[in-house]
Amino acid sequence: MVIIMDKIAVLIPCYNEAQTITKVVRDAARALPDAVIYVYNNNSTDNTAALAAAAGAVVRNEYMQGKGNVIRRMFREIDAQCYIMVDGDDTYPMEAAPEMVEKVLHHNADMVVGDRLSSTYFTENKRPFHNLGNSMVRASINRLFHCRVRDIMTGYRAFSYEFVKTFPVLSHGFEIETEMTIHAVYNKMQIENVVVSYRDRPEGSASKLNTFADGFRVLKTIFNLYRGYRPLQFFNGVALLLAAISVIFLIPVLTGYLSTGLVARFPTLFVCGFVMLAAVQSFFAGLILSNMERNNRRQFELHRCELSRLYRQELEKH
Repeated sequence: MVIIMDKIAVLIPCYNEAQTITKVVRDAARALPDAVIYVYNNNSTDNTAALAAAAGAVVRNEYMQGKGNVIRRMFREIDAQCYIMVDGDDTYPMEAAPEMVEKVLHHNADMVVGDRLSSTYFTENKRPFHNLGNSMVRASINRLFHCRVRDIMTGYRAFSYEFVKTFPVLSHGFEIETEMTIHAVYNKMQIENVVVSYRDRPEGSASKLNTFADGFRVLKTIFNLYRGYRPLQFFNGVALLLAAISVIFLIPVLTGYLSTGLVARFPTLFVCGFVMLAAVQSFFAGLILSNMERNNRRQFELHRCELSRLYRQELEKH
């Protein structure tokens, strides 16, 4: 089977972006004249698809609603040496795209993050809860996964072929960016940051992001991924918490027994015993899952090696 591989593919997920999509496509073509621009229409009810096609983009459809579903379709269908993902709302400057491509093609970067938070995001963005949420998510992920990614929720990124073809898209909505970041950090992929300016949506263009509903989904994603990727730390933390609760409630019972020789509160004693047993079970669950996670990482690295070999073969053919 012959694989048609683009050198650069610009991926634009879209839902009702008729007001801005023409400009985004033209800006992408101007910044990256060698790129193929793909617009994936996600059940838009306006003329986003027609405008994108008229501007020169390759338009395709994803009928399952949600940004995560769109990106899963994009990554599955498109083969390229470098991918640029950008939102269709004209909040990101395409002038930064060549630098991001350069880092992927010539500096071995697997993911390049378009960092808004180090530039104009906090002054341009008019939604204070989004500002707070971005800061909280960045701090929590950098703390939990021991990394220094400057912008977790940005929709402006560049990817290598290896990243795209090894990334298992599990999310359906806007939590996809969080999942991408953790995947790259966990698998020790090379992450670069490029500071980009951010401009708020133009008048009349509405954000599809629900501050609280999507924010809770992001936090849930962080929780689930931390449990899956760091099982030893997660379950040891649970074990320590349960053990502490058991000891705290056991102390009065033990003190009373040493004073009187009688156990005054048998129910408390039994509950403390069961809670301590749960702590021990959590500890061993962490050990078992940690060993499974280590084996999964070995398999992933072997898969990456095989994928890299096939990728080099395809480049030689072209």
